[in-house]
This record gives sequence, structure tokens and C-alpha cells, in this order.
Amino acid sequence: MSGRNYSTPSTSKDGRFIVMIYIPSSCFPYTKKMFCLIHPLALSLFAISWLFLFNSTLLFAKEPYLQEAEKILSKGTSLEIPWDGPVTGPLAQTAKKIVFVAMELRNGGILGAAQGAKEASRVIGWQMQIFDAKGDEADLQKIWKQIEELRPHGVILGGMDSKKHGKALNRLAELGIKLVGWHVGPDPGPIPATSVAMNVTSDVREVSNITAMAAIVDSNGKAGVVIFTDQRFGIARTKARLMEEAIRRCKGCKILEVRNVSLSNVSKEMPDITRNLLSKYGSQWTHALGINDLYFDYAAPILASEGLPLSGRLHLLSAGDGSSSAYQRIMGGVYQIGTVPEPLNLQGWQLVDELNRLFAGQSVSGYVSPVHWVMMDNVMGHGGAEYRFDPENNYRKHYKSIWLGQ
Repeated sequence: MSGRNYSTPSTSKDGRFIVMIYIPSSCFPYTKKMFCLIHPLALSLFAISWLFLFNSTLLFAKEPYLQEAEKILSKGTSLEIPWDGPVTGPLAQTAKKIVFVAMELRNGGILGAAQGAKEASRVIGWQMQIFDAKGDEADLQKIWKQIEELRPHGVILGGMDSKKHGKALNRLAELGIKLVGWHVGPDPGPIPATSVAMNVTSDVREVSNITAMAAIVDSNGKAGVVIFTDQRFGIARTKARLMEEAIRRCKGCKILEVRNVSLSNVSKEMPDITRNLLSKYGSQWTHALGINDLYFDYAAPILASEGLPLSGRLHLLSAGDGSSSAYQRIMGGVYQIGTVPEPLNLQGWQLVDELNRLFAGQSVSGYVSPVHWVMMDNVMGHGGAEYRFDPENNYRKHYKSIWLGQ
């Protein structure tokens, strides 16, 4: 049939839409039949409306990476956390003396792990002594010498780079001292080329990824990010790198800066650094990601003093470790919107269990606890009322059953 094109939307090679309008030739010249006057116009309006709705769907469709981020965040915020750790192992090895060496007990993660190990030591019937290097490498060297003199059966390392202290740790191992650690390397499990039989930590990839995903979701894929890290530690370097990589994969997001700030100096440095970053980036800075909550203990008061609203302008997110102050900020809606809390008390129990396995001549369990993201909607679950993450999955009961045969 001859005539003019009508209502045939199609797609060109470059993805643009073309709408052709066909008007039957029988309607020309003008006819008395109303159908020929209405029919082309109705079809044309239909085609235009269809095209508008289709393009609107495309316009408001979410970027696939944003959809992926939402799925990861949804899984990580679930309050269903069943026990998936060990249920068998050796009975308690008796009359053991152990030492917990903390790089910096002001770090809430190290403190929480130490407290959990202390609690578990009492249950299993061991004596445990705690040493705090207070972030000072010189003090740590003195502690190694003290431990050589004490000759404990086992040592738990808290929050230090085990490879950096490889020589000192090898000396302890040569004395027959068993070594395990909390956050003493980037990955869970035995640390290659060291005497550390087990590093207890969450999967750093999952921790870093969910923190970055939370920033992407919160900003609807438009985050302007500054990352805070401590280059002294391998796990901190890895967290920062992985968070940066995840943010860079978000097309609408931007990494403004990765700032190296020693955790030992945050109280002195973070106030001025926070002011400088606010001045430098202004409204471009929408999200701060830290490898640890400690940075925000000293950043949040500056944000308040500078007159920033408690929410909506600049949000703080931490890839560890769920400190009590972080919980309080999240509960109160004070700048921080989320953290990845380590189950610190549980991990303290695990550290004791790993030593018990080594004392019994067995292999470590190698258990890795699942990652959990705490935000306003779920902050009260699993110990949140006490400003900590303590999974309600009967982990104490399971470890007691292993050690005491109950």
C-alpha cells in the first residue's frame, strides 16, 4: 500500500530511536470519512507516548553496578547469623599460660579481641597476661624481650604487621611458643613466611567491598570519597586499595583522595586534616571511608564545630571494627551511617581455641566469621544495645562443648 509512514518506532545502529509516521494515501486528498482524520493522529500520539515512556524507563533505570551494590548490602545487613564455626576439637589443654600483645589498646578492635580472649581463658582454665605497646615500635621491641624471659606457652598478637616483626616472632617460635594473631596480616589463616599459625580476621575483600557498596548505595551512585588508612599495616593497605577499586568501578562516583593517617596519631592529626579536607573539597566530599572507626572519633566533633548537619551532607563509613563510639554515632544519626563490626568477643574465643588446637598437636580450625554491615535499621541487633556486635548464635556454648566435653 502506498502512503506515508506512521507509528513504526525502531532503533538505529547507534541505539537512538526513530519514529516514522505512516498516513494511508487513501486519506488524501481530504475525505469526508472521519476515520481518515482521526486514525493517523491517534497512531502518532500513541507512538510518541510509547517512546516517551520507554525513554523515561531508560532514564531512571539504575546502573547495574548500583543494583549489585544494593544486593550485597541487603545480604550483609541480615540479622540471621547462625553458628557456622567448629563444633569438634580437642579437649582443653590444662595449665597453660598465654600472653596477649596489643599494638595499641586504644584501638577498639584490639581491645575487644583481648577482652574476648580473656573471657575464654577463664573458661578454659588458663592464665592470660596483656601487654600494650601503645603504638610504639620501641616499646614493642622491649615486650618481645619480656616474653622471651616469661616463656609462656602461647602468644596472641593483636593488630600488628607480623611480617615486619618476623625475626622476633621466629625467636619466640624457636622457644616452643605457639603464635596466633588478630589482624596481623591481610588474610585469614596461617601467614606465609612467618611463625604465625593462624590470623583471625574477617575476609578483608568482603569487608572492603561492603563498605564501598554502602557508600555507593547511600549516594545513589554519586559518592565523592576520601579514604583514610594507615600505611604501616598490610591489612590497612589492602582495605584501602580494595575500597578504592570498588568506588572507581562506580561510573558516577569519584575518589577525591586517599589519606594516610597513623592510627597512633589520629587524636593529634584528624582535627586539622578534617578541616583541610572540608576547605579543599567543599560539597564534593560526600563520604569518608575509614579502615577503622577510630578516625571518626576525632573527625565527627570537627564536622559539628564546622556547622555541618548531622545527616545528609557528609557521611562516615568504616571498614572495621565496630567500636562502641561508632555504634553510638550510628544510633544517634551523628554523621556515621555504618560500620563493619568484627565479632570481637567471638574472635577472642576463637584465638584461644586455635591455641588449644596447637597445644594438642592439631591443625587450626581456620574459621572465618561472615561479614555483617551495621546501620541504623539493624544496629540494635546482636549486642547493639551494648554498643558492640556479639552474634547471638551460641558460640560460647559451642566452644565450651569442645573444650569441656559438655
